[in-house]
Amino acid sequence: MAQIEQLQAADRPFLTDGGLETWLFFQQGFEAPLFAAIMLMDKDPARQALRTYFDGFLAMAESAGTGFVLDTVTWRGCTEWAPKLDVTADELLRLSAEAVRFAVDIRDAWQARVPAILINGVVGPAGDGYAPEEVPDADSAFAMHIPQIRALAEAGADMISAITMTNVGEAIGVVRGAREVGLPVVISFTVETDGRLPSGDLLGDAIHAVDAATNGAPAYYMVNCAHPDHFRDTLAEGGDWTARIGGLRANASRLSHAELDEAEVLDDGDPEEFGRQHAELAELLPGLRVLGGCCGTDHRHVGSVSQHLHHA
Repeated sequence: MAQIEQLQAADRPFLTDGGLETWLFFQQGFEAPLFAAIMLMDKDPARQALRTYFDGFLAMAESAGTGFVLDTVTWRGCTEWAPKLDVTADELLRLSAEAVRFAVDIRDAWQARVPAILINGVVGPAGDGYAPEEVPDADSAFAMHIPQIRALAEAGADMISAITMTNVGEAIGVVRGAREVGLPVVISFTVETDGRLPSGDLLGDAIHAVDAATNGAPAYYMVNCAHPDHFRDTLAEGGDWTARIGGLRANASRLSHAELDEAEVLDDGDPEEFGRQHAELAELLPGLRVLGGCCGTDHRHVGSVSQHLHHA
């Protein structure tokens, strides 16, 4: 059975990590331009810290007897970011490939103890994740994202996930890119405090639109970079589209995207409440297969989620 099929057929959700960038920059004191953790791939102290970071989450998966989705550190790896990061497009693609190799090394160390580990090639927005006025169409998005998607696939990623997608067009472009290289693909939308995408689309409408344009190609959808309070009511209202949501990576903070963008101090919320909220959300999502965290979350938050979902 292919690994993505193992994930979808699992009798308990896989785990993934938390807010990698906020952990690195706010909690560990590392620095990189524009929240681009990918720029630290050649730095030994950062690699050592990231190894410790992922080892902690994999230990949770081992304890829970479940699988793990192991992200590459490539959210800012689209070549459109190269000029802003003061590197060449080729250098950014090299770093994406190196991030896959780094993840493979971690998987090799844990695969005898964790039932299934998927190397997840992470693709982030080509522009500012909170600036919906810069919305690409599907063709433009495909052209912008396909170089990184190819680099991730050639380096050995098992799947592609578009994280913090703000609009339908870019999501469709990423799906087309993943299909081009023959990898399963996941689309993770972010929502504002009103439960709508930054583009203004309803979450359910966005999922329907991507499925319609791609013949239902995504393996599943996710919601990330929003507090559970921001999308709980949207999920509770229901609809057939909720069955397509297979993953959650929520923020620790109830702050809006605009407020988080300006925050100089990390808001890590309440880890115990975070776990309880995910137990409640799981009741609304019959297809839930992956659980982790996003901005402000760390091992405490994901550990609380696992405690409520796996050990209750």
